[in-house]
Amino acid sequence: MNFDYNEEQQLLADSVRRYLQKDYDFEARKKILATPQGWSERVWANFAEMGLTGLPLSPDYGGFGGGAVDLMSVVEAFGEALVVEPYLPSMLAAAAIAKGGTQEQKQAILPAVAQGRMRLAFATGERGVIGAPLAQRIVLARDGRLTLHDKFNVAAYRTVDDLAAGDVAFQGKGEPLGAAGGVLEEVLDLGAALSCAEAVGALKFACDTTLEYLKTRKQFGVPIGAFQALQHRMVDMFISYEQARSMACLACSKVDQAGSAQDRARSVSAAKIRIADAARHVSQEAVQLHGGMGMTEELKVSHTFRRLTALARRFGDVDEHLERFASL
Repeated sequence: MNFDYNEEQQLLADSVRRYLQKDYDFEARKKILATPQGWSERVWANFAEMGLTGLPLSPDYGGFGGGAVDLMSVVEAFGEALVVEPYLPSMLAAAAIAKGGTQEQKQAILPAVAQGRMRLAFATGERGVIGAPLAQRIVLARDGRLTLHDKFNVAAYRTVDDLAAGDVAFQGKGEPLGAAGGVLEEVLDLGAALSCAEAVGALKFACDTTLEYLKTRKQFGVPIGAFQALQHRMVDMFISYEQARSMACLACSKVDQAGSAQDRARSVSAAKIRIADAARHVSQEAVQLHGGMGMTEELKVSHTFRRLTALARRFGDVDEHLERFASL
């Protein structure tokens, strides 16, 4: 199976990476996190200007009709840069509205999302809702129903990987979006597949920065990368990364073109299991090979460790996906 991006997807990925390298390096990220809100409206506006907020939406609502593989090229770059703006929760909520909402709901919300004027969040409960502090509306999946809420209170905090999140108290029953059922499973599988893609970007950075460190850090007068034992560990990290990337590509392609819901679910769960293992292996090795410096706030690798640890559990941890995979 060809896991390379097509020309348009590669151009999009390259443009996103250029923007992040120029305007969202580690120092710029630290300045954003030092603000009270912990995210940047200017960055969100730039995402909208680049067409990212409209990427998965239909052209009928000002979007570009992109699928999971198109989004993968974006969130992979976001994972590498450790972007803190909650792009994925907003896109998942928009996908839920696009798949289950009424025509009136779609017309009222999706064009504003595409233009970057409205931010959404997606929740399966009240606790730990990522993106809730900056969301104007939240899509809630509960009791077999999808509902859209615009009245809620948020007790805001930061997650372990620096994302704006909160516990939400919803006011009223909200607007129904239809029966959850297949729509909910489809949206959750989209989220799980894209969280795998985000992890792939973080894995890439962890491997690249560790390799660079081994080439420059000297001990006994030679770079520590000259020691064969460390070379073997580095090779194992890159193998984990490549396997994880292949599984993430497969999961995203199945979300777009699976022959059945069962086929999609099996591929997504398999990817989540493999990515969780790679996240643990690569993040721990990256920190250990950096030595004590790997645990400091000053190095991006420690923040990458936290992001990978969190991504391994989002949209279901290993135990949940092992159970689902076995049942399929």
